[in-house]
Amino acid sequence: MLPLILYDIPSNAGNHWAPSTTRSRLVLSYKGLPFEIKWVELPDIAPRMKEIGATPGGKHPDGSDRYTLPVIHDPNTGALVSDSWNIAVYLENTYPEKPIFPKDTKGLIRAFNTAEDDQIVPIRKFISLRSREILTERSAEYLTTVIRERYFNQKFEEFSPEGSPECDQHWSAMEKAFTVTKTWYDQTGSKWFMGSTFSYIDVLSAARLFWFKQVLHDDEWKRLAGWHGGQWERLLIDVEKECKVAQ
Repeated sequence: MLPLILYDIPSNAGNHWAPSTTRSRLVLSYKGLPFEIKWVELPDIAPRMKEIGATPGGKHPDGSDRYTLPVIHDPNTGALVSDSWNIAVYLENTYPEKPIFPKDTKGLIRAFNTAEDDQIVPIRKFISLRSREILTERSAEYLTTVIRERYFNQKFEEFSPEGSPECDQHWSAMEKAFTVTKTWYDQTGSKWFMGSTFSYIDVLSAARLFWFKQVLHDDEWKRLAGWHGGQWERLLIDVEKECKVAQ
């Protein structure tokens, strides 16, 4: 079997960090599929994806096409798939061993995906600020321009200043989001959302946690990891073990 190709965004240390691409990495690893990484800086995503014929991930507020990662190319089938959800569905249909969508749960999992994404909205400024700090210079400059000009019309430095009321509000919103997710997990009585069955929901949760672990300052991650008796750090560790991610 030929390795699949996953297009991903590097940090300034040459590591992956983005939640969307982490989702695809975890699914590929869980299913035991060989894959290779092709790194793409943020300003190069649109031209590179146009070059290979990838589908846009949506529209910018100004109506222009928005190209996003992850994108995978499967040389075994010739498929080129954009968007982490579409990639998960493609991998499930093409390589059904070790399923991530238990029978008749795709709608439920899609709803969870949307609900979890919505939880990021109140802290988008804070997490964008932290994400910029770990990017290469080119990608950081691009993120600054795109986020500031297209979405907020505000300087990055003003997003969530240390010790400011805005920063406190962002932390409050983040803890509230994880508290809500905790109530969902608590209904199962198990480490997985679906009880004894590992699923794409757990991948979604772990990818968000991995993102925060990568971009938050060490003391900030320690703070988050300690919420709810350390539940979130344990979940990330459990998912990485289940997916056989190298520690």
